[in-house]
Amino acid sequence: MAQADKKNIVIFASGSGSNAQRLMEYFEHHPDIRVAALFANNPKAHALKRAETFHVPAFLFSRDEFYTSEKVLEQVQSFRPDLIVLAGFLWLVPQNFLQAFPNRIINIHPALLPQYGGKGMHGMNVHTAIVAAGDQESGITIHRVNEEYDKGEFILQERCPVLPGDTPEQLAARVLQLEHKYLPEVVEQLLAVKDTYNNPS
Repeated sequence: MAQADKKNIVIFASGSGSNAQRLMEYFEHHPDIRVAALFANNPKAHALKRAETFHVPAFLFSRDEFYTSEKVLEQVQSFRPDLIVLAGFLWLVPQNFLQAFPNRIINIHPALLPQYGGKGMHGMNVHTAIVAAGDQESGITIHRVNEEYDKGEFILQERCPVLPGDTPEQLAARVLQLEHKYLPEVVEQLLAVKDTYNNPS
C-alpha cells in the first residue's frame, strides 16, 4: 500500500516517549498504518529525539498555540489523522480538537480507571499512590478522550499484580510492559475497523 493510502496516526507526548517509540517501531513497516507525526509540548521531551530516529516529523508547541489559536489543530489536520494517540501527554485536550476528531482521540493511563485518574495523576505519581494504598493489583486503561481528564469511554483494561514490597519504580516497570504490549494492538484494531465516521454508508 502506498504511503498516501495508509491510515495515519498522530502522537502527542510530553516526556520520555517510550510508548511513542513503541508505536513507531510497531508501525514502521506496517502495510496499512503509519505514524505520520509527533507533537510535543515540552522542549525537553525525549519523545522528540525518538521521532527523529524514526524519521517521523516532530513539532514542538506552546500552551498558547494549543489553547488560544488554531495553529496546532491546523498542523495536525494537515496529516489527515485517522487516530490521535496521547502517549504520556499531560495537558487537557481543548474543545476544538474534540470537535475536529470525534471519537478519534485515545489516551493510555497507567492505572485501572476510574481509580487513580484526574489532574496530576500521571506517571510515577500514580504508581506511588497505588503502592501507598496497599492495592494488590494495578494495570492500564486505554480510553477515548473527552473534555475531562481520564473520563472517556474505556476501550481496554489489562491488569498486573502489585507484589509485596514493590517500589513505585518496580510497579511502573511492570505496568509499562502492559502499555508496550497492548497500545499498538489496540491502535491497530481501531484502525482496522471500518471508518464509520468518514464512511457512514
